[in-house]
Amino acid sequence: MTDAILFALTIVVPNLALMALGFFMKRQGQASQTFIDQASNFVFTYCLPALLFFSVVDSHVDYAKQAVLIAAGVLITLILFFGAELYSKRFISDPADKGVFVQGVFRSNLAIIGLSTISNAYGQEGLSIGAVYIGVVTILYNTLAVITLSKVSTDSNESWPSRIKSVFKKLITNPLILALLAAFAYKALSLPPLTGVIHSTGDLLSSVALPLALICAGASIDLRAMLRPSGLCVQASAARIIIAPLLAVVIGLSFGLTGIHMGVLFLMVSAPAAAAGYVMAKAMGGNDVLAANILALTTVVGMFGMAIGAGLLRGFGLM
Repeated sequence: MTDAILFALTIVVPNLALMALGFFMKRQGQASQTFIDQASNFVFTYCLPALLFFSVVDSHVDYAKQAVLIAAGVLITLILFFGAELYSKRFISDPADKGVFVQGVFRSNLAIIGLSTISNAYGQEGLSIGAVYIGVVTILYNTLAVITLSKVSTDSNESWPSRIKSVFKKLITNPLILALLAAFAYKALSLPPLTGVIHSTGDLLSSVALPLALICAGASIDLRAMLRPSGLCVQASAARIIIAPLLAVVIGLSFGLTGIHMGVLFLMVSAPAAAAGYVMAKAMGGNDVLAANILALTTVVGMFGMAIGAGLLRGFGLM
């Protein structure tokens, strides 16, 4: 049991410490909103793509087990999506709230919180497996988000074809997806390993990605929004913090996942709501205040939920 507790603390506490540092820097005026925006863009455009690319290129992943892991992740995402859609159709009347609620339930922070906890738990091997998982599930996340947020739009004249074109453009220009496709192509062509200056530069960029992303995430936390949540915020957050992790365990076990693959699935699915969800909700005319509240509440509370769940799974020898 002691080992399980230490494991849970090891994967979560470093993330919380970096987020607390970002929050402290923002409160002390040491990190302006301009800095946070520019640093977040730098991480998304250059550092995370480098981390994902080299994680895949350097990996020796068992793609048979990886396919099962991805299938489990896709199924969980679809169950959460359609479950939230049915719930919102019955209990939520405002169209501006519906899509934001649904997105808050099914969309987790894969690339920052998920990947960083996996790195803390499993190191390079975990990063390699998590990178491939992100490549597939990110595409699904963006597609489902556009579908549910299209219930309301800032432009009432915007047609479905234009919305589909918009999400397709975002997918094919997404730096994370492009980096993963490049990595898969490099592996498929059996090209020689990347060494020397190229790999050293990639390692330097990769090493910046997760710490800087966590600091920016912490600096973006709005405590006032978290401490005064609406009813819908609490409901969506409860689904993200409680229902999603439980579903991950049930689906993971039913798919026969154990060890590192079960760990990756659990940590990816149980991660807090994605920061990108707030940006997309605001851009498409959804209730951005609700999106911000869900993001804040799940980011702080959800980290402790991840620790408890990981500790229990470790104690039972499942991850």
